Amino acid sequence: MNDDGYSATELGSHWFERPEPDPAPDRREGEVLRFGPGVTAAAARRAGNTPTAVQIWHGTLPGTPPSPPARPRRRLRRHAPAALVLAAVLVFLAWREYGPRAAVRDVAVTAPGSPLGCDGTADVVGVVRTDGRPGTLTYHWERSDGTRSAPLRETLVRGQEEARLHLLWTFHGPGTHRAAARLVITSPTPRTAEGTFTYRCG
Repeated sequence: MNDDGYSATELGSHWFERPEPDPAPDRREGEVLRFGPGVTAAAARRAGNTPTAVQIWHGTLPGTPPSPPARPRRRLRRHAPAALVLAAVLVFLAWREYGPRAAVRDVAVTAPGSPLGCDGTADVVGVVRTDGRPGTLTYHWERSDGTRSAPLRETLVRGQEEARLHLLWTFHGPGTHRAAARLVITSPTPRTAEGTFTYRCG
């Protein structure tokens, strides 16, 4: 047995390394963040190519190009004129369909100019002039013999600036009669007009 100072129960210090205590952080701001066992932020900074928590948080990693600026919404701007044109067309169609209704500008009644003969029928015509917008005329006729028609309606289409309303009045028997027919417009614009003629028989 050799007596050279070797012992099986003892190991020389060159067989192991004792862990060194972690170096203190450069400065303390709240809590010290550690990445992995025993690795401090200061040690990670000394590694050279390892990003720090601050770099990761702020997105300033070494060698990383800055993020490109957000592109403008070209598609939205490209379609904006077409959307404006479409909106204008829809507004125009809505105005044309649901906008102001027809307005009456003038009303006149024409009757036979010469005396009506025996058992004849007079065609009395009411001429209503409008502004050409669509709508409905509501009217009735009043006769000088005391009779009155039921409420009547006439539909006006767009661009129609004149409506002709007829009253057929038939006479029988001998005699002479001075007749008058009145057209009464009740809507959209109240107006009246009257025409006269003569019935003569015998």
